[in-house]
Amino acid sequence: MLGHPERRLPSIHIGGTNGKGSTCAYTAAELEAQGFQVGVYTSPHLVSVRERIVAHGVPIGEEAFAEWTDFLKPHIERLDASFFEATTAIAFADLAARGVDVAVIEVGLGGRLDSTNVITPLVSVVTKVALEHTDYLGPDLASIAREKAGIAKPGVPFVTGEQDPAVRAVLCGVAERRGARPVVLVDTHRAPTGPLGLRGSHQHANAWVALAALNALPPPFGRPGERWPASFARAYAPGRFDVRGRWIFDVAHNPDGMEVVVQTLRDERPPRPLHALVGIRNDKNWRPMLDRLIPEVDRLMLTVAPSVAPEKRWLREEMASWAATQAGGGAGAGAGTPVDFEPDFARAVEAVQEGAVSVLVTGSFHTVGDALARLPGFAPVG
Repeated sequence: MLGHPERRLPSIHIGGTNGKGSTCAYTAAELEAQGFQVGVYTSPHLVSVRERIVAHGVPIGEEAFAEWTDFLKPHIERLDASFFEATTAIAFADLAARGVDVAVIEVGLGGRLDSTNVITPLVSVVTKVALEHTDYLGPDLASIAREKAGIAKPGVPFVTGEQDPAVRAVLCGVAERRGARPVVLVDTHRAPTGPLGLRGSHQHANAWVALAALNALPPPFGRPGERWPASFARAYAPGRFDVRGRWIFDVAHNPDGMEVVVQTLRDERPPRPLHALVGIRNDKNWRPMLDRLIPEVDRLMLTVAPSVAPEKRWLREEMASWAATQAGGGAGAGAGTPVDFEPDFARAVEAVQEGAVSVLVTGSFHTVGDALARLPGFAPVG
């Protein structure tokens, strides 16, 4: 119905479990520095759906989003399209209409069956693979890797930063069978070669993957070389160890993501006492995530983000019981850390600040986004 706008956009396709958004940010920053008009499509959003669709550094306007939605509504209903399918169609249409030179497209979920996989990009990227969405993608890393590698296309370079040999072998095997050429394996453990705009040592891996993707692009897109370009220091992605005064916003929606949060806290050493406001959807593996975070903070406040669908919210009884168990003490590294459960989000935001010098907001995109929306001047999109 839209005339296939995705075919009019040279694009870079970036998938993986974690690091997709940051890798998109580095890639877009360098392309902009080279003088190109860049479009970016990412997901999910923190506060406004408009954050997902950005061209020339400007999110899609409210009127434009409304007009595209109104135009597509009968077709969305006829096809029973999902929210993500419809938003992806709007993204391609808007970026093409705004005349971008190149688009950086983030995979939504998985890869092979993702809505964004209608594109034939200039390069396909899988950052890394961890356990996530096992109900959709499969029960183990190999199954998930096969789905992620489903974005590989014949004759298109395939870049991955996965370091686990067994998982990397699966990714490469699928990419080669799909005809991707060349398959580029990135050494993400190399020493840094410059400053980055995003905090944390885990960002080194994302920067190396972005550099490899940029170096795999054909002309006229410039190849930065073997060192991080200066543009990487200007990269920004809201909600990725995003420090604003005493507040720290960092999305962590799976155990691998929480491990990154913990490591970044150790690297950055924010002033103490450090309190954490945490909300995670109940379909995530939240217990090991909280177990990992408790030793690193001086108080843990659990809450429920209002934007989470009711069926995916923590249950009051279960969380109150878990919090009471933790507060009861034990032999663990986090023994003695106060743990509270406040399901009223507004009250939790207020309570977590009491006695804190630094406040970490982490967990789902819902939690970080709902907190940003409530704190004056913090929303990514006006």
